[in-house]
Amino acid sequence: MTHLDIPELRTARLRLRGFRADDLDDYAAVRAEPDVARHIGGPLSRSETWDRLAVMVGQWALRGYGVFAIEEGASRRAIGHVGILHPVDWPEPEIAYTIGPTAWGHGYATEAARAVRAWAFDSYAFPRLVSFIVPSNTRSIRVAEKLGAVREGTVVLRGTTADVWVHRRPDDT
Repeated sequence: MTHLDIPELRTARLRLRGFRADDLDDYAAVRAEPDVARHIGGPLSRSETWDRLAVMVGQWALRGYGVFAIEEGASRRAIGHVGILHPVDWPEPEIAYTIGPTAWGHGYATEAARAVRAWAFDSYAFPRLVSFIVPSNTRSIRVAEKLGAVREGTVVLRGTTADVWVHRRPDDT
């Protein structure tokens, strides 16, 4: 059996860690939620969510970085994901984040994405990171803006047009 060395990041209120099998039900509820799913390819069944989890965990083995489960400190439940998403057909690594509606309005997405961005720039030689956000996803756009990302054109990913929000390295002037 192969063990993946997925780091754990902590913020004041969150624990960012590798996904576990017992996260499936909580994460499936997030991915089935219509207000979440409409911005990220549509709702997923429990089985499709399992496949998505396997892809996110597998990216750690293939790329050495990947996507974390966001565990809310108070409830210890997986409320979404955050991390560096980089499928083979993505033009560059993306800071991706998704939070379920039960956790909206608490600043968790911004807190988690800020921690991942700092970790990624400290750990890897990424010249920049991006967030691909469909224009109708105003919540994710607000997170990108709070993080200081700047909109820089559009890209078509798997048939969907998304805005490219650029996150620059802190030392990039």
